[in-house]
Amino acid sequence: MTEKVAGLAVASGPPLAEEPGLGTLTLPGFLREVTQRYGDREALVFHDDTGVTRWTYDELWDRSVAVARALRAAGVGKDTRVGVLMTNRPEWLAAVFGTSLAGGVAVALSTFSTPTELEHLLRLSGVSVLLFERAVARTDFATVLTDLEPALGTAAPGGVRSAAYPFLRHLAVVGAPVDGGAIESWDAFVARGESEPVALVEAAAATVQPSDTAVLFFSSGTTSKPKGIRSAHRGVTIQMWRFRRMFGFGPDDHVRCWTANGFFWSGNFGQALGSTLAAGGSLILQSTFDSGAALALMQSERVNFPVAWPHQWAQLEGAPNWATADLSALRFVDVDYPAARHPTVTTTWTEPGHAYGNTETFTITTCFAACTPEDTIAGSSGEPLPGNTIKIVDPLTGTVLTRGASGEICVKGPTLMLGYVGIPLDETLDADGYFHTGDGGYLDDLGRLYWEGRLTDIIKTGGANVSPLEVDEELNRCPGVKVGRTVGIPHDTLGEVVVACVVPQTDTALDGEAIRAFLRERLASYKVPRHVLLYSEDEFTLTGSAKIKSAELRRLAAARLAT
Repeated sequence: MTEKVAGLAVASGPPLAEEPGLGTLTLPGFLREVTQRYGDREALVFHDDTGVTRWTYDELWDRSVAVARALRAAGVGKDTRVGVLMTNRPEWLAAVFGTSLAGGVAVALSTFSTPTELEHLLRLSGVSVLLFERAVARTDFATVLTDLEPALGTAAPGGVRSAAYPFLRHLAVVGAPVDGGAIESWDAFVARGESEPVALVEAAAATVQPSDTAVLFFSSGTTSKPKGIRSAHRGVTIQMWRFRRMFGFGPDDHVRCWTANGFFWSGNFGQALGSTLAAGGSLILQSTFDSGAALALMQSERVNFPVAWPHQWAQLEGAPNWATADLSALRFVDVDYPAARHPTVTTTWTEPGHAYGNTETFTITTCFAACTPEDTIAGSSGEPLPGNTIKIVDPLTGTVLTRGASGEICVKGPTLMLGYVGIPLDETLDADGYFHTGDGGYLDDLGRLYWEGRLTDIIKTGGANVSPLEVDEELNRCPGVKVGRTVGIPHDTLGEVVVACVVPQTDTALDGEAIRAFLRERLASYKVPRHVLLYSEDEFTLTGSAKIKSAELRRLAAARLAT
């Protein structure tokens, strides 16, 4: 039950001390605890061109310790930042956990980064060691890095001296070795640590405190350049344990999780990686998302817990092997997802997807647990989780509003970030310690949060407010829609008109009027888009968290309407 302040839009969850299921609140402690519980169980599976890799929890611990020893040999100590630029593969987990065992801070870098974006992330994060995967899709990151800093191609390993990246001293690559220069092979890097006593790694890990910085993740950058977000061990591990509880997983469920998205996004780290390892399950790793290969992987590895975004489910449903794949192992899949319609799948399960969160809070601050009845959820984004407080304020004055009034969502709690890199905390939080999210929403009389979208994205049409989120939820349920996003476009008399931008599924003929008819059955008339614009997938770019830069999409739509 949430605590509410009479009449005011403020709601708090139970005290954190009352939350069940929390374990050790550091990353080294988390890994040690799950290893002691599930040592000989399979922790991960990875298929690639060389064969199949399977690690038990004991092996994940040993590989992480090996990376920690190598990092110590490379000079990593308390709070040293270690960049990890990899897809979902065994070395990613060993690198991140290994960094924490060495006392360092893991910097999660997106493999979707362009050279310009990567340069920004490296400068902002100040990493001293960079562990990266050489080839991701069509990108050779060794070439990208040496183009950004030619000295990397000429300096000896361990001898990096770069004015562009003054803290960067060591680089190691997973995949094909790089001839000459400063970039070590993965094997050579790991071999560095053979002279480092394991006892020193364990001693360093034991000094890590829940309040220490654990990771540095980045905002999605939909409104500006990505910000570096420092999260404490306590915040990260609370969410890892918490997601297990929200999904209702236990050791006897033998969770086998596949995900379409990278662990370098906080939501996927907490939801997929965290809940699976906390429950003693197995991560079925796919380096880059391919719908046909994903279905084959789900079948062969008997995946029962798939994690993907709506546009990726649309791609899975459109894959050539969709109809023939045996997905009968799927158990933890929401009844509203396309997988629930697959002929081999039987499910009545509903995921805890009615939630609200931010990278700044290392994911969820409000949520309902899996299989919560719909009349309890009532279309909301959940209720405050233990330790969290939500308030709704007037975005201009900061005055706390009353229940039911829409305003800016502000949050505080035990998973709130330590701060942005380079920005004083008092410039980020208000005087009462709340983070102002820039999102719009309201609290009802029961303390449930209703998210209405970014304040800058809420569409004001004919005197009414339209949440693009609400329209998008129905739009993406329309048959044949692969990706649907709603924006407001300026209008002389209405202020703005609602416009839907749609990417059809492959080889699907869609008609804008048919989409509008579908939406008219599900939305109030003023929320139904006046225009439906069809695009090809390459006309706008989705991030891995299915976000689009709204300003760019509005420009595209306005230009299309003008013609």
